Amino acid sequence: MNKVRWALIGAGDIAQKRVGPALKAEPRSRLEIIVDVSPERAGKLADQLGGCVVGDRLETALANPAIDAVYLATPIGMHAGQVKAALKSGKYVLCEKPLGLNYKEACCLTALDNGARAKAGVAYFRRFYPKYLQAQDMLKAGAFGQVVLLRLAYHTWCEIKPDNPKFWRMLKAQSGGGVLSDMGSHMFDVMIGLFGLPAAVFASVRTQTFSCEAEDSAAMVMKYEHGPDVTASFNWNSKTWTHEFEIIGTEAKVRWHPYDSARVTRTIGRDVQELELPNHANVHYPLIADFVSAILEGRDPAVT
Repeated sequence: MNKVRWALIGAGDIAQKRVGPALKAEPRSRLEIIVDVSPERAGKLADQLGGCVVGDRLETALANPAIDAVYLATPIGMHAGQVKAALKSGKYVLCEKPLGLNYKEACCLTALDNGARAKAGVAYFRRFYPKYLQAQDMLKAGAFGQVVLLRLAYHTWCEIKPDNPKFWRMLKAQSGGGVLSDMGSHMFDVMIGLFGLPAAVFASVRTQTFSCEAEDSAAMVMKYEHGPDVTASFNWNSKTWTHEFEIIGTEAKVRWHPYDSARVTRTIGRDVQELELPNHANVHYPLIADFVSAILEGRDPAVT
């Protein structure tokens, strides 16, 4: 195999802005089919990307021997069933986050993945940011000294009314959760990628401000057995926006703020350096490229 032939499942916002263009641009990939409940939406995206087959049934794409891999860009409540079906069909599968609506659902899928002949991964694209790779290199070199604290924060105002098409984000049966599931999961994935899983967690997760099922506030303290303490706070109910990630050591620290920007503030002792580490123009492209390499090289993707 020298080309990975893809089916893109879902033609919504993330598929239009990032996933579709990344699949089209990756030179070892070929986008064969776009599947969406709205053939009109799938057709519009296919035209935007230069043309491919359009369908409205996942089962048809999974039964097609000309498809090697599927990208699931569908609503969260559909992830578990679609990942399971894709793995059972022998396709490689890359799924938008979070993997499932809850812990039990995700565990069932990871167990299935371990027995599947195809690779599977989750689309946590921030592990490919240059600032993430820089932090990884600093940790390997011991540049932080002893890492004593991690600090994660995301605060914004996200009031979604019932007549808004995005109101599903407030319904736990469809979203799995609120701000913790939506943005907290991305920040936790970066933390886990760099430091592994914490040994203990204390969390307060609740709805304080809005009338909705999903949490609008989450605050927690975590502990690593032989590593740093962690403080984290995620809020959809504050107009005082922030989005930051900080690694603090005995010798040095780095702060990412804004989290998704190219800016890194690196402090060594009392020497403060402002660095610019730009992301790829399409932040999904490195994720797709890594997954394709994993298929072609027979290895695990960076985010399994």
